Amino acid sequence: MTTFASDNYAPAHPAVIDAIAAANDGHAGAYGADPWTARAEQLLRAQLGDDARVFPVFNGTGANVLSLRAACTPWGAAICTTVAHLTRDEGGAPERVGGIKLLTAPTADGKLSPADVERLCARLGDEHQAQAQVVSIANATELGTVYTPEETRALADAAHARGLALHVDGARICQAAASLGVTLRALTADAGVDLLSFGATKAGALGAEAVVVLGGGAHVRNADGLPYLRKQSLQLASKGRFLAAQLVALLEDGLWERLAAHANAMARRLADGVRDAPGLELAQAVESNAVFARLPAEAIVELQRDWRFYVWDAAAGEVRWMCSWDTDPDDVDRFAAAVRDVLAAHAAA
Repeated sequence: MTTFASDNYAPAHPAVIDAIAAANDGHAGAYGADPWTARAEQLLRAQLGDDARVFPVFNGTGANVLSLRAACTPWGAAICTTVAHLTRDEGGAPERVGGIKLLTAPTADGKLSPADVERLCARLGDEHQAQAQVVSIANATELGTVYTPEETRALADAAHARGLALHVDGARICQAAASLGVTLRALTADAGVDLLSFGATKAGALGAEAVVVLGGGAHVRNADGLPYLRKQSLQLASKGRFLAAQLVALLEDGLWERLAAHANAMARRLADGVRDAPGLELAQAVESNAVFARLPAEAIVELQRDWRFYVWDAAAGEVRWMCSWDTDPDDVDRFAAAVRDVLAAHAAA
């Protein structure tokens, strides 16, 4: 079955598998004391700034919770949107594992604004409410939209003015940067971001992410405690070379950018192929590797007999179609044709 369900369904890129196999040769220092980790740190600093501090971790949930723990005291809270992965899809980990309350803002396009930050900081200094200490955004967002460097800078300024850090859930930061045609640094460190969950898994890795402290960590309360927090959060890999080797494979020759650009291009191809289908409405701007569309419930059921994808909002008839680094243009065209055929049949009935 061809799937447009998630970029997590995609295999790891062959270069990543080869890198893991190459790292599996003899003994090497444990817990990150190995040449692969040193090289991954060097490459990420080249991308994000010489003062970047890099902490490889196992997965995105771990990266996000660890980032929030680094930014917050025990009475701290994180500001995010109501559709953020933090609040919808982390299984309560920020609250349960990190002990961090989430303060959420509704948004039509998945993006926070400085006004949202201002409103949710209204009770700073009030001992009866958990205190906002970090703003967390996803780039690309859960709705596939992308923050520009200017939008990110505006949020960083709003956060810093109130003593908050800015965290980016970068599960799809590679896709966001490729979409805008900017560097990772332009979208993060140069835009005032303090903490980045650098996502490699959705970019083609087998399973590797990294928490990166940017800008010297001036706004990150527990930046110097990150080595201890990583261990305490169950995210310190004993055989760290196998995480680092994946990061090296994606970063060393710009592979991340080529793979992300392909995923984005496939999403645009799909959107262009279905946008004029009768009864279909594109629900969000297609800015990364996701297509959100609304169509009749009966058409969704019919399409899901042959194609795997997720219903995002059943009440609204909204679905999410994800493309990945290995999405085949012919599969995109076949799926787009199936969507058109099914909707045409429903329109004629």
